[in-house]
Amino acid sequence: MKTVDEMIDDILVREGGYVDHPEDRGGPTKFGITQSTLSRYYGRAVTSAEVQALSVEVAREIYERNYYTAPSLNSLPDLIQPFLFDSAVNHGPRRAIRFLQSVCNQARYTPRLSEDGAVGPNTRRAANWAEREMGNVLLKALIEERRNFYRVIVQARPSQSVFLKGWMNRVNEFEKELA
Repeated sequence: MKTVDEMIDDILVREGGYVDHPEDRGGPTKFGITQSTLSRYYGRAVTSAEVQALSVEVAREIYERNYYTAPSLNSLPDLIQPFLFDSAVNHGPRRAIRFLQSVCNQARYTPRLSEDGAVGPNTRRAANWAEREMGNVLLKALIEERRNFYRVIVQARPSQSVFLKGWMNRVNEFEKELA
C-alpha cells in the first residue's frame, strides 16, 4: 500500500510545474492546483503570479486535505486509493467517486448505489465488496471508466483533444502497475 505522501509524490510528477495553456479550462495551474482551488484555499481571489509562486508544501496540503481526506478516499480499499486520488485531482473528488459508484453498479452490487459522488457507508461497503469479488479487475474497470470519460470530454469539446494523449498516458500508468 502506498502512503498518502507517496501518492502525492506521484501526482506532483504527473502534474508538473506551472502551466497556463490557452485551451485549459482550469486556467493557470501549478502542480495541478488551479487558480480557483488556490483562491478557495486562501479564502480570497489569487492572481496567476500567486499560482506561479505556489510552494510544493502548500500544494501537498491542498492535495491531502481537499482531494484525499475530505472526500474520504482514505476509507476505501488500498488497491484503488492511488487511482481515485489521482482521479480526484484531475476531475474533482465527486467525479472520482462517481467512477467507483458506476463501476460497482455495473458489477451488479446490491443495493444499487446512488451515483452522487459522496463516500458514505453504502459506497464503502460496495467498494470493499468489489475489491473482494473483482480483485484487480476493479482497478481495470475504473481505468476504462476514466478513459471513456476523457473520450466524452473530447467529443463534447473538441478543443480539449490537445490534452487527450497526456490524459491517456496518465491513466496508462495505473494499468502498468497491474502488469
